[in-house]
Amino acid sequence: MWGLILVGGGIAVSILGPFSISGFGEFDLFVTSTIKAIIAIILVILWIFILSKLKNWIFKKEIKS
Repeated sequence: MWGLILVGGGIAVSILGPFSISGFGEFDLFVTSTIKAIIAIILVILWIFILSKLKNWIFKKEIKS
């Protein structure tokens, strides 16, 4: 689980950090920040889903033992 959290943080910092969009004039920062926020929220939801499934799998495995 910790590996998944570290990978998620690495993705957020290395891919989302330098991501930028141009062509919207003075709204470049707003559009870029909005897209980054949406992607980050999607990643958080995905990570929560994966961690939940992983937790359930581990506990089911422990109960059967």
